[in-house]
Amino acid sequence: MFSPVGFLLETSSYQPSVSGRKLYGDGVSQEIVPESELPDPFGDPLSPDHIAGVLRDRIRSGELPPRAKLPTQRALVEEFRVNRTTVRAALSALEREGYIAARGRGAPAVVALPGQDSPRPAGVEVADRIAVAFQSKDISIDAFCLTTETLNSALAAPMIAISAGELTPRSITVRVLLPSPDAPPAYPRLIADPDDQRPRARLRQLTQTFSTSLRHQLTSLAEMRLVPQVTVEIREVPITPVQKVYLLNGTEVLTAYYQVVSRVVEYEQEQLEIYDVLGLNSKVFRSTEDTAFVEESHQWFTSLWSTLAQPLTLG
Repeated sequence: MFSPVGFLLETSSYQPSVSGRKLYGDGVSQEIVPESELPDPFGDPLSPDHIAGVLRDRIRSGELPPRAKLPTQRALVEEFRVNRTTVRAALSALEREGYIAARGRGAPAVVALPGQDSPRPAGVEVADRIAVAFQSKDISIDAFCLTTETLNSALAAPMIAISAGELTPRSITVRVLLPSPDAPPAYPRLIADPDDQRPRARLRQLTQTFSTSLRHQLTSLAEMRLVPQVTVEIREVPITPVQKVYLLNGTEVLTAYYQVVSRVVEYEQEQLEIYDVLGLNSKVFRSTEDTAFVEESHQWFTSLWSTLAQPLTLG
């Protein structure tokens, strides 16, 4: 039987918390020594991604609330037993993702205010908002996107929390609209030859991989009796999406434009220069207070779902 825990621990970017002292405020502990005199860490040193993951979890959980000061760099060096270069790299990653706002030279960074700073990348914002949506007992997600890659990534943390018994929803209903694999897409396409079918074949493979993963992740919750009712339906429409849209619990809309870029990808051991879109990095705009926009978005999705959409077939 498919195990969501095993799959997610192998594929997600989720990082558990690291034990150790947590130093806040001015970041001063009772046993501060100069950085140059700190002992080397035992075992392999922690990576910037790992440290960023720990701090990201503290922000998401509310342990570090909006406007709170992060520990100083010196305090983080002591807590994680790494050098300042590693700490700075971790903080830079969090700043790029919109979790923190940098202050003046020498002053600690502060936790950013959600919704009041610039839009965040889809890989960050969608994950955070879906984590909030999963606090409800009855969860619904409608998504219109290119491959479901972002949605798969965003579901990683809630899946682990459900498997661990930390979340106990009554029902999960997911409807996904994807572009038809048999309709000629506007992108991806080979720059040198728009009629070349290899970028289209590559997209079909990605769609199959991510949509299959999405279905297995969610239906396994019902099979393992972790969630009483789970419904997952994926349909295709003969449209190339120019933006990704997520409707969460019927009360919130997330939208992000797909920006077309040129890049080189590998397909069947060949390097292809194509026009493509990078969904994980597209900036997300969120709407909850504009109830008319939320309702119109719901009606738009339903109109596609009930007319042009057909069950996804990948062969």
